[in-house]
Amino acid sequence: MKTRAVRLYGENDLRLDEFELPAIKDDEILAKVVSDSICMSSYKAAIQGAKHKRVPGDIAENPVMIGHEFAGEILEVGKKWQNDFKPGSKFTIQPAHNYKGTLHAPGYSYPHIGGNATYVIIPNEIMETGCLLEYKGEGYFYGSLTEPISTIIHAFHANYHTEPGRNVHHMGVKEGGNMAILGGVGPMGLGAISYAIGCGRRPGLLVVTDIDDAKLKRASEVITVEEAAEKGVDLRYINTSKLDDSTAHLMSLTDGKGYDDVFVFVPVKAVAEQAGDLLGRDGCLNFFAGPTDPNFKANFNFYNVHYASTHVVGTTGGNNDDMKESLELMASGCIDPAMMITHIGGLNSVAETTLNLPNIPGGKKLIYTHIEMELTALDDLEEKGKTDPRFARLAEIVKGNNGIWNVEAENYLLDNFCEK
Repeated sequence: MKTRAVRLYGENDLRLDEFELPAIKDDEILAKVVSDSICMSSYKAAIQGAKHKRVPGDIAENPVMIGHEFAGEILEVGKKWQNDFKPGSKFTIQPAHNYKGTLHAPGYSYPHIGGNATYVIIPNEIMETGCLLEYKGEGYFYGSLTEPISTIIHAFHANYHTEPGRNVHHMGVKEGGNMAILGGVGPMGLGAISYAIGCGRRPGLLVVTDIDDAKLKRASEVITVEEAAEKGVDLRYINTSKLDDSTAHLMSLTDGKGYDDVFVFVPVKAVAEQAGDLLGRDGCLNFFAGPTDPNFKANFNFYNVHYASTHVVGTTGGNNDDMKESLELMASGCIDPAMMITHIGGLNSVAETTLNLPNIPGGKKLIYTHIEMELTALDDLEEKGKTDPRFARLAEIVKGNNGIWNVEAENYLLDNFCEK
């Protein structure tokens, strides 16, 4: 079967290729990819090429498919897995399978599997490690958002708190405590806010900061303080650039006690240092943002480490349990990460979008691999509709859902834009 895929050949070298996939082996699965959400991690892999820890050293001769936040449909199942998976089932994948201790992952390491492709071959190790997950929800884009949401879930579970005088660690964020998400109105920040107010262990106070009024405004519209209040969370959106002493102001919201859990969602030294200053006794700082600079450093108050039991954790990716929790929460309606999506596009737009991702405003860029479409902001659908009635209809559907991408919009897109 022929596939079209965006492949990585070297640093800043992404190409859209068409080539023949080999026949699947008895321990492999053939699948159709429908949607992929472009991650900043793909940008990092693209600019680093073979220097990236997950990317093989021989990509110039054996390029790899990129994209690891994807969902699709199983087409053919090899003999080994026919009792476990069936053609026609929807799927999503946990890319960090850690098979035999390796860092190999779809979207970084394989010639025949990645999210930015039309058809892929799922290798045996994905099934062996339980990383091929059935997706039973409506639409496909939620399946593509499962992995990024799972990384947020993983971060929330990785935080920990202690008890005075006892060598006991309680895993997870503090229920009813004070939480801050710094730099928190980007796409992943929005997912974190949604999870914080939708999961079973909610903070009492949730402060979300940024320095971009437009992003803060959109965040407050898609996740309102009223919605949070209904779930017992006091949600505050704050532009720290407009405060003379933002740390003092943020501390005042806790009556000077500080924060139990602080998440850093941007790799900025000043933000990381402020996070440390905001910690209360036994406070946990989670450095969620992944810097590209291997020498990224920030000052941290070790006096408070000793006397106030403050501590730091860092997480990257998630695991199978996090993926399953993500799927369950979306299926139950407890969280809706659709607000993370601000752009849609086709496979032809992937290379340029990935290489320029830090410079493109907005949230998640959602790719539908079987269509040709330049990357398009949801806010621009109406303008494009002036010359193409299909975009006009898409704009109507999205506008009717508070400007948020949704299953009806996806279904219309797949019915009217896909290659026949």
